[in-house]
Amino acid sequence: MSVVEAAQNAQQQKKERAGGPRFWWYLLRRVGQGGIVILIVTLIVFALLHLAMPQGPAAGILGMQASQEQIDAFNKENGFDLPLWQQYFHFLGQLVQGDLGDSFKLNRPVADAIGQRLPKTLILALISMLFALIIAIPMGIFQAVRRGKAADYALTTWNFIVYSTPSFFLGLILVIVFAQWLRLVPAQAPQGETVGDVLANPAGLVLPVLTAALGIIATFSRYMRSATIDNLSEDYVRTARAKGTSVPVVITRHVVRNSLTPVIAMLGYYLPVMFGGMIVVESLFNYPGMGLLFWTSAQTSDYPVLIGCILVIALATVIGSLLADIIQALLDPRTREELS
Repeated sequence: MSVVEAAQNAQQQKKERAGGPRFWWYLLRRVGQGGIVILIVTLIVFALLHLAMPQGPAAGILGMQASQEQIDAFNKENGFDLPLWQQYFHFLGQLVQGDLGDSFKLNRPVADAIGQRLPKTLILALISMLFALIIAIPMGIFQAVRRGKAADYALTTWNFIVYSTPSFFLGLILVIVFAQWLRLVPAQAPQGETVGDVLANPAGLVLPVLTAALGIIATFSRYMRSATIDNLSEDYVRTARAKGTSVPVVITRHVVRNSLTPVIAMLGYYLPVMFGGMIVVESLFNYPGMGLLFWTSAQTSDYPVLIGCILVIALATVIGSLLADIIQALLDPRTREELS
């Protein structure tokens, strides 16, 4: 058995030990912490929205021309005449039952509105992430192998520029170049009520996907480059090279797999970032997802929809963080050793 195979067998044994009681206690503790985070988010969002509308939601919804009688009737009908602490606990009670309330502008339950838009946001985020990883992982490996060369400096500079540029500005540049100058793809995203309607027009997805993916490529290629450089300096790489194994074989069989561990873990942490970025992308390209719903609801002061969307993003943050911690515990030898 080679040194590399022995090290991999030892790592597999540690991975099997990570399913013990300490791991499940760690998992239970993280779920509890996530629940507390969501509760705090509901309190903060509830307070901020009321501070942002000192005259109450009625003024923003009914308009400044509404009479005091109309405002009082609206507040009484929706419970906004109660003290804030009673409104908050009433909201929590509804939330526990899965009731996010009704939209003031859409005249439908908030859960239904988000449920219709969320799958389209998820499909856009998934396509963008897959496309970005297909580019970012080989790019990061190439930069690590060519570290200090002209190609590495050029790609690092490109990533820095893309990472520092706001996504709405990147989207505008893509629209000008590919939609107006070259006329290769439409400037507006596909329209439709279902995911099938959106996927039926793949040309309309090109610019939204590119806009969302460019920032992900810049981020994950840097992580992949750093992780690959670290693994190239490990003892098992030197041992394999001393046995006559070629560099491409060492990289594809051993280095890439070990370098993917922090990148995979980062996917969970990046989930809420993607949801936040979708607000800009969907608003820019008029994509009928949850991000556009959040933007239009903010413009129309649709208070229940805003809270519902923010809670979905908070839940995505907690789930993403939990998934990242689980992946890290299962794949990282140091974390597995602590939980074994």
